[in-house]
Amino acid sequence: MFGCLVAGRLVQTNAVQVASDKFVFDLPEYEKVNHVVVFMLGTVPFPDGMGGAVYFSFPDPESGGSVWQLLGFIANDKPSAIFKISGLKTGQGGAHPFGAVASATPSMAQIGVSVEPLEQLAQQTPVSGAAASTADTLRLFTQKMLDSLYNFASSFAVTQGQMTPNPSESFVPASCILKWYDNFQRRMNQNPNFWKN
Repeated sequence: MFGCLVAGRLVQTNAVQVASDKFVFDLPEYEKVNHVVVFMLGTVPFPDGMGGAVYFSFPDPESGGSVWQLLGFIANDKPSAIFKISGLKTGQGGAHPFGAVASATPSMAQIGVSVEPLEQLAQQTPVSGAAASTADTLRLFTQKMLDSLYNFASSFAVTQGQMTPNPSESFVPASCILKWYDNFQRRMNQNPNFWKN
């Protein structure tokens, strides 16, 4: 029913069913993984009113056990999701929702899918930092990129009196770059995906 994908690795469709409503994928060498995609195979839908809570478990060196963190969910109308697992903090997580299937291997993590009512899924709060890039992170990146370009270009600014004639060099007024900067920022605030058109 489910698949799990890490960039550069083969797709996993061999989830171990640990209970009638719980499935687990092993994730070897999880330290090298930034994002993981969990998806429905399309062969079996969730029963009406049900979805799958997606959890991530990794060894916790502080406690010697495993930490389970809720990443988000998938459902019939949201059959796949990308989750960021790099940088999740140890020690933050909940009780083991999948029974005694935790791996004792230090570099082995697990992805778990728990079939639960959609009402319950809507009330759960995923661990912070698990969501893949959003419009807010894209907006923040763009803001930093604009600032960097403007600061870089401004570092070459000279007054008209300081300019030396050079027929092979083109000069762009700083006001032109500032106008582009302001327009780009305005458009980004109106629609973070405007650049895709």
